Amino acid sequence: MTFSGHAPGSREYRRLIVGLFFAGIATFAQLYSAQAVLPQISSDLSVSPATAALSVSAATLGLALAVIPWSVVADRIGRVPAMATGVLTATVLGLSAPLSGEIITLLSLRFAEGVALGAVPAVALAYLSEEVEARHAAAAAGSYIAGTTVGGLLGRIASGIVGEVGGWRAGILSVALMCALAAALFLWLTPRARGFVPGRLRVDRDPGILEKLRAPLRSSLQWALYAQGFLLMGAFVAVYNYLGFHLSAEPFALPAWLVPLLFLAYLAGTASSPWAGALASRIGRFPVLGEFNRSMQHRLLRATVSARRRPRRGCASRGFCGAGC
Repeated sequence: MTFSGHAPGSREYRRLIVGLFFAGIATFAQLYSAQAVLPQISSDLSVSPATAALSVSAATLGLALAVIPWSVVADRIGRVPAMATGVLTATVLGLSAPLSGEIITLLSLRFAEGVALGAVPAVALAYLSEEVEARHAAAAAGSYIAGTTVGGLLGRIASGIVGEVGGWRAGILSVALMCALAAALFLWLTPRARGFVPGRLRVDRDPGILEKLRAPLRSSLQWALYAQGFLLMGAFVAVYNYLGFHLSAEPFALPAWLVPLLFLAYLAGTASSPWAGALASRIGRFPVLGEFNRSMQHRLLRATVSARRRPRRGCASRGFCGAGC
């Protein structure tokens, strides 16, 4: 009998969704753990704020460059093994990063960590589409994206609060330990793939990676979506990088333990991601994408009217995560 995907309510479906939820936590908590302690990194390593912010940029750059190579690896060895390898490697690198004594060492480890973390976003949605019934794939993807927002939130808040007490090294280390637990839960919960056969086990030969990439690269609509992801993610990360320094300085002068609570705005995105996925299944992806984009842009414009106004980020996070879904 042909496998058509796990149905909502089944044991395998629940394990898959929860397992990928923890994979999202393990990935994005590590990816952004440095963001909440950027002012401390700048001070402790005697570098400029812009240089300190590279500890976030290096990891995201590594992830971006590694997505396509990881997809090739996943085609060869399987979806779950590829994600497991990436998450475990990133956890080891994440535990090593706080030992850095110089900014170059920190940036190098963060870049390598990002490369390892690229396994999950490269493979997770393909794995979902193959293992979940087609009509429920968008809602399942929304649950995974919710896990990534929870990961980003926990990573920033935990590192910021712990970093206030023990310094930025302790903050990043605490997140790495939390991610090690999330990675273990991911490995335990995620069911083996039934909708995909790794290339090394297939008799027929698949097209090469260049041939697979040729069609989407020729599509102007695909390029528009790539630009969407590039611009949205760049703006999203840049705004949060800036706000940490801005709120620590005058006229706000907020204490270091309080600034990370800004990232509670992520909860708006956590709530909106599954809702946006389900809504896209009913009315279409394009209308949902456009509406969430407009919502985010509107809130960001309002937030920049005056530098002395209280930052308004919740609805912008909701718009970003809904667009990502």
